[in-house]
Amino acid sequence: MTHLLRVTREGTTPEVSRPDPAKVVSGDPVHTTWNLETRGGLYAGLWHATLGEWRCSYTEWEYVHILEGVSVLTAADGTQTTLRAGDSYVIRPGFEGTWRVVEPTLKDYVILT
Repeated sequence: MTHLLRVTREGTTPEVSRPDPAKVVSGDPVHTTWNLETRGGLYAGLWHATLGEWRCSYTEWEYVHILEGVSVLTAADGTQTTLRAGDSYVIRPGFEGTWRVVEPTLKDYVILT
């Protein structure tokens, strides 16, 4: 096993899913995930989403770096945060609101549960 893992979609079979229909606010978003690392409550990889909006509730901690596209996170209190290519954020447990994909979005992520 190598101690370095390149973050790339190449050579990794993606998982394709959609948000729970009960959580979809608009559109028909499709999520494609390339899980590169899964161990002991830690997950890392790449995630792509198509246009749409869905309700989300975070119980985990997530670091995201937006590689392509534009998304808007709207917190339950109405605060909006636009995520654009080049932006990095930490989403802390307890965040509740919506995730809206304005332009197809590709992010890399690290999640700790």
